[in-house]
Formats: sequence, structure tokens, C-alpha cells
Amino acid sequence: MQNIDLSKTNTSGILSAKSVHFIGIGGIGISAIARMMLHEGKNVTGQDMQGGEIVEELKKIGIDVKIGQSYENIPKDTDLIVYTIAIDTYDPELAKKIKEQTIIPVRSYPQMLGEITKDKYTIAVSGTHGKTTTTGMIAEILNGANKNPSVVIGSLLAGKTNFIAGNPNRSDGQEGGGYFVVEACEYRRSFLNINPKILVITNIDSDHLDYYKDIEDIKSAFHEMAMKVPSDGFVICNPSDANIADVIKEINARVINWQDYFDKDLKLKIPGVHNKKDAAAAEAAAAILGISKTDAEKYVKEFPGTWKRFEFRGKLSNGSLLYDDYAHHPTEIMATLEGFRELYSKKDNWKLTVVFQPHLFSRTKLLLNDFAKSFTDADEVLILPIYYAREVDDGTISSQILSEEINKISNNSKAFSDFETLEDYLNKELDTMGDKNVIITMGAGEASKIGDKLLVN
Repeated sequence: MQNIDLSKTNTSGILSAKSVHFIGIGGIGISAIARMMLHEGKNVTGQDMQGGEIVEELKKIGIDVKIGQSYENIPKDTDLIVYTIAIDTYDPELAKKIKEQTIIPVRSYPQMLGEITKDKYTIAVSGTHGKTTTTGMIAEILNGANKNPSVVIGSLLAGKTNFIAGNPNRSDGQEGGGYFVVEACEYRRSFLNINPKILVITNIDSDHLDYYKDIEDIKSAFHEMAMKVPSDGFVICNPSDANIADVIKEINARVINWQDYFDKDLKLKIPGVHNKKDAAAAEAAAAILGISKTDAEKYVKEFPGTWKRFEFRGKLSNGSLLYDDYAHHPTEIMATLEGFRELYSKKDNWKLTVVFQPHLFSRTKLLLNDFAKSFTDADEVLILPIYYAREVDDGTISSQILSEEINKISNNSKAFSDFETLEDYLNKELDTMGDKNVIITMGAGEASKIGDKLLVN
């Protein structure tokens, strides 16, 4: 669409730190920054309250991670601390200590993301749903077109990484730091630390209601984000969407409608109309950067998906297929199950068994009616205890309550008091299941642990 002048590399003093310590390093976003700092030759250490696949992958590349959090875990030679914004809730004492000390510079993960990207040509992907897939698709297109972007994504790409280091020796003759593609989360308005040249808004829905008052409050955050895009920048969205129409009023940037790039017949490796919409947004971004529709479609068709997004984990001993998916919001659940039914239809006698772990008491309670309607494409929904994360159980919501509400709509749900009871139930069911059965562990918590056990048995 235009000739783009890429800015020179960021020379911020914060980024000159030699020893960086990450608190909450197991988070999917903050761990990407840890990878980036290691790539740049810095001494990187971290701590987290628990282990997991992200932490194990960091250890494999040489990052020293301590399990269990305390101020004493911070090495004495540290000259920059980066912390997860969740620490204010789950460990306020540690948060207070690191913020009150005056010896070591401190940045939150969103602040650090802003520091890293502020002198880059930044493509920020926002929205309630579809951020990760759209970010991955844009990265796939730009890499295929030899644009050599840097990428921070909220999942793991091929090679088990959530960070791609861009190559400053660009093949298109441009100079400077190059393109930076980043997944931009709206939680607690954290994406406002980023100053994008291209902003993608996939959609806007009610979520993070433990922080936002209502949908109008959420829209106000997106409007503020859209206003940050300069007059020579672009906002890619669906302007006919009622929520987004309010967000883009009186903004300075040029609005690009991703619907102009939507192809309902596009053949992707990951099923579902929601993924075709994400592909349209990615192709719109590619067009802005001078990549032809033919090339963009070619590369987006090659996109294999990401970790925990329609991720095939294997075939069980009885022939059942096991998948894992991150869907944890009613809209995401419905779209994901529709995608599964594209491949495994009821008319062909496929049975879908969903092992779902609700994520957050607040989300489950505030969106209870929507959750109840989300599982109609499943044959059976097995509910694990709610993953509390940063919250405290006040006794007003539970997996049992959710299961009862689901049964009022589709009568296909059972709640379980713990992981072990659900595992026992599933193992007995596996003995009677035919070969046309799909088991999906679903949620943003620990539901995938059930799949781990099934694969071992």
C-alpha cells in the first residue's frame, strides 16, 4: 500500500541491562521477553510459583528458573527486574517489596513490552478472541515473504517458542529494527503500553470482568488503544460490528475492513470459520506491508496452528483421538466446538467428549448463562473444579453449579470434585468407547493434565 520507513533500534537505558530477573517467568507473555533477553546475550534468571511446560522449555535453553517465589530469589547482580502484573493479586507482599526498593530498576511485563517495541514498526494484535492465531498467521506470512519479523505471541509456535528474533539484515532493503509483531492483551489495559503502527482488533466481547466494569468499560480501553495509532497508521477491524464501531469513532488512523479479505472457502490446516476470520485480518495486515493476496493466502494456508489451539496430542490405545484447546470463554468454546464438528460430524457418528476446566470464579459466575449455552456441539461435558488463578473462592459459584446450568440446555454434563475422580471415570469410559471418539481437554488452566495421564495409560 505504501513505502514504510522502519525506525532505528531502541537504545533505551533499560534495555542495556546485563542481568535481568523475571518474576512470574512461567507466564506465556513474560517468558517470551525472557527468551528475547537471552537471545540478546543477557544473563537471564527467573522465578515462578509453579513449574510446567513453559518453565521446562526455558530451562532447556539455559535459563535458571527457581520454583517458589521470594525476594531472596533475586540474584545480587540483577540490574533489571521484570514482573508479571498478576503478582499484585497473588503475591502482594513480594510486589510491594520489589516496587519499594530503589536499587534495581523495575518494569511490569506490559511496560517492558512497551520499552522493547517503542522504536519498532509494531503490528499489535488485540481482541477478546483470536489474538494468538492471528498473531501466528501474520508471523507466518511475514516470514514466508522474507520480512524477518520479531514476534511475541501468547502461545508456543513450532519449535516450542513464543519468541522469534527478527533479522536486521533485511532482504527488502529496509534498514533499522524491522517489524515487530506482538499479541496485545487488554487485561488491566496493559496493551496501552504499546504504540502500534498497525493495530488489529479481531473482536470485542465481555471478558476480564474481574477488572472491567462492563462492555462499555472494555470498549473505552480499546478506543484508547485505537487512538494511539498515528494518522499514517492503520486499524484493521470489522467496522460494522456494533462494539467496534464505537471504538473507532474519531480515531486518526486509516480503518481497514478485514471482511474485504474474508474467504469462506479458504482451506486452512485449522478448521472453523473463526480461523478464517483471523486469516482475513492477517491478510489485511500483509496487504498494508505490500505482500500480495496470492502470497498471503499461500502462507496462511501453511500455518499449522499453535500450542493449545486445536492441538492434536495423539491417539489413545482404544483408538480415541486426543486434542487440547485453550478455549475458556463462551464465545471461544462455541467457535472451537463448531470447528471440531467440521472435521468430526455427528452424522458420521463421531462423539465429542469435552473435559473442561472453568478459568476464574469471576468469569464463570458473570458469564454463567453464556457458558451454559456453549457446549451444545459436545456429546459429553466433564467439568473439573474451577481454576482459581488469582482469585479467592467466595462460595457463590462452582463447577457443580455450571454443570447444572449446562444440563438445563443440553443435558450432557457431569461435574467432578477433583482430577483423580474424573480420570477414573474417563478410564472406565474408554473401555466402552468406539474408534470414532474425540476427547478434548479445554481451558486456560490445567485440564491438559488429564490428557497427559490418558497418553501414559
